Amino acid sequence: KARWNEVVLEGLLAKVERVPDPRTKRSPRHLLTDILVISICGVLSGCEGCVEIAEYGRRKEEFFRSILELPHGIPSHDTFNRVLALLKPQALQECLIGWLRSVRDKAGERQIAIDGKSLRRTFDRAASQNMLHLVSAWSTANGITLGQVAVDEKSNEITAIPELLALLDITGCTVTIDAMGCQKEIAKEIQDADAEYVLALKGNQGQCYEEIKSFLDDAVARHQETAPARKNAVP
Repeated sequence: KARWNEVVLEGLLAKVERVPDPRTKRSPRHLLTDILVISICGVLSGCEGCVEIAEYGRRKEEFFRSILELPHGIPSHDTFNRVLALLKPQALQECLIGWLRSVRDKAGERQIAIDGKSLRRTFDRAASQNMLHLVSAWSTANGITLGQVAVDEKSNEITAIPELLALLDITGCTVTIDAMGCQKEIAKEIQDADAEYVLALKGNQGQCYEEIKSFLDDAVARHQETAPARKNAVP
């Protein structure tokens, strides 16, 4: 377990070092790498806001000094707030997705589950704001989210899933999606990425449902016809 934690942290350090520093000051007191690593670890540990991240960093200072430089100790919550506000979201997202992908590859993870969830208390009727709906890619073995795309309504999952797949490296993986993702275009995109898919199929798919049901019924019937012969066969 200790070695696995070390591998995960090494991967995180390698990724955050590539994030451009948005500060114009040439010699800042605190390194961007230190700020990002503490922030990410803090959020993963349940911190909400920069005050809690700074407090978390102080509690874990001995540990962070073993992996970070921290030339002036743990940054203040104002520093966390100011630097994180300056970061470009796209740069941070690419860093996190790259790190999570490396964790998945090292763990030998081969299954990615894609699903959509509506977040409670994210709507505002007075402002005509709908509930936030996220489509996420989930690493089933590691229990981590590999990527997310926000949509306005559940029906928009069909358009969000291809966007999410484009963010991920699914080569060699098996992608599972519920009936919402049972679309020819989505299946083709997964195949083009040299991956496998398992898609749920419901009766509202019409002809596709009937054809697959007929195929499976025939396969079951053939199996039942040959089963007794195999059972009584002499080895």
